[in-house]
Amino acid sequence: MNRPNHPARSGILFIISAPSGAGKTSLVDALVKSLPNITVSISYTTRPMRLGEQNGVNYHFVDQSTFRRMLAEGHFLEHAQVFDHFYGTSHEAVLRNLDEGVDVILEIDWQGAQQVRAAVPAALGIFILPPSIAELERRLKQRGEDCVEVIRRRMREAISEISHYREYDYLIINDDFDRAKVDLETIVRASHLRIERQQEALADLLKDLMV
Repeated sequence: MNRPNHPARSGILFIISAPSGAGKTSLVDALVKSLPNITVSISYTTRPMRLGEQNGVNYHFVDQSTFRRMLAEGHFLEHAQVFDHFYGTSHEAVLRNLDEGVDVILEIDWQGAQQVRAAVPAALGIFILPPSIAELERRLKQRGEDCVEVIRRRMREAISEISHYREYDYLIINDDFDRAKVDLETIVRASHLRIERQQEALADLLKDLMV
């Protein structure tokens, strides 16, 4: 993915990962509602649509043959298999938003995150942790979406996912939701104040100040 030579004007790509049940989706939803000019990339998936989900809103739901065709044609910035289903991020959609100056959030696992970092080294990674394994299991059970065996499998996958936290730039513990939300907002806001972005955005002011 080639980025334009205008870091201050282009959007920032954020990778947000967490084990299932850590509260990632709720935090991201709250972040998007509280900050302007930021969007969540809608992934393609082969998993069945769940009750209350909408095609094109939660995911782009496709069958496996369609997904495999898109993969072969190079449509995906990243893709991964999670449990028995495939997920992928549209390269074109992400690039279009970034070029328009919109920040983009990718809610993906560590496999996808590795692919994105290889393609877009400037992407910033944020990992969200639960306060404890016991609390993570409690949240999964409280959702009431999965049977006991699926929850056990999610718990095994959670340990694997958490083991990759060192590959990210920021680490947030979702113990208190409001505090975790503020932490997430702080990371996004501070990312726009980095020197390489500010020195271009404020080029005229800096020139005047140093006359």
